Order: sequence, then C-alpha cells, then structure tokens
Amino acid sequence: MKTYIKVALILGSICAVSALLLAFVNQVTEPVIKALASQEEIAALSDVAAGMKIGAKEAVADSDLVKERYSLGNKEGWILKMETNGYGGPISLVASLLNDGSIIAAKVVSSSETPGLGKKSELPGYMDMFIGKGASSQIPTSKDMLSSEDSQAVSGASVTFTAISKALDSASAYVKSIGGR
Repeated sequence: MKTYIKVALILGSICAVSALLLAFVNQVTEPVIKALASQEEIAALSDVAAGMKIGAKEAVADSDLVKERYSLGNKEGWILKMETNGYGGPISLVASLLNDGSIIAAKVVSSSETPGLGKKSELPGYMDMFIGKGASSQIPTSKDMLSSEDSQAVSGASVTFTAISKALDSASAYVKSIGGR
C-alpha cells in the first residue's frame, strides 16, 4: 500500500510541476502570439485596401458570414472579414468591395485546406477571377461560370472554390445592402 501512495505522490508532483510550467510558458507567449496575429491582420487588410484609407473596425451582428467590417476610403466601400467552411474546415478571408458590391481585392488569411489543392486559394493570383465582379457582372459561384484557365486553377478543389465564391457573393450582397452607411 505504501508503494501505491509513494507512486501517486510522485506522479501528482510531476503533474503539478508540469501544469505550472505550462501556465508560465502560456503567460510568456500569449502576448507575442496576440501581437503576431494583429500584425498579420493589419497586413491582410493592407493587401486588400488598394491604397485606400482603412477605417475603424466595426463588429457585425447581422450576418453569419461577415464577422467584422472596416470602412474604406471616404465610405467608398468596405473591407469585410469573413469566415466560411471549406473542405478542411474554416476558411478566414478578407475582401474589399465598393459600395456597388464589386470586388476590389480578396485574400484568404487562413485555412485548413488540402495542400496542393484547396491551399492554392492562398496563392497570389487565385482571387483574380473575382476582381471587378459583383456589381454588374455576376460572381462566379460554379466552375461552369469560369474561363477554362480559371477552371484549371480550381480543379480538384471544388469545395474550397465554392465556399470562397459563395462567401464573396454573399459579401457583395451584404455591401449592396449597407451601401455607404
């Protein structure tokens, strides 16, 4: 019986020391992780701002897709931070749109998509197929609506493409509904 108590005390001590070390490491690294995440967010917003001034962050409560919005320029448009679901899970993206709903730029910020397939959406040039769409021309939401070149770019990643394109289509409708307010 004494052996069991001795082993239990040793294991309990090891667990307590481990928990204290993990708490310390978490406390030290948490501010650094938050700072890096903030820098990545600022970089993503700057990438899609097209040189226009980015306004203050506003929380969005009336949309399942749009999580945050930033006014763009002198209320000429909006940058929307969105989250949708792709093949591998959540896809976080930002897009800038004019008040008429046309897409200026878009960028996938993070995703868990399949490397070599859905991860292509994070590469430069992938979002070019959506630029300028949304006001008078429809945003492509299926591969049939794409040129053969763009269709090749999304080949093998239909779920990712569909998730992103439907998110951008919804973003366009959202911006049209709020306009310049």
